[in-house]
Amino acid sequence: MTLLIHAARAAIRVAKRKAGYAQSWLAQLIGRRNKNVAAVAVANKNARIAGALLTHERYYQPGY
Repeated sequence: MTLLIHAARAAIRVAKRKAGYAQSWLAQLIGRRNKNVAAVAVANKNARIAGALLTHERYYQPGY
């Protein structure tokens, strides 16, 4: 789980430089919560996505 949280922190750092960041789910989450709590939420979301993909033997589709 620690690696997922470190990856989420890196994703937050990179996402802040993206053009559509201000309207994103992540920006709204950070506006409501502490950055560390947001990192754990992102890690949890990524873990759930990865688990579902592995369980159903599918590939990630961003627009799904």
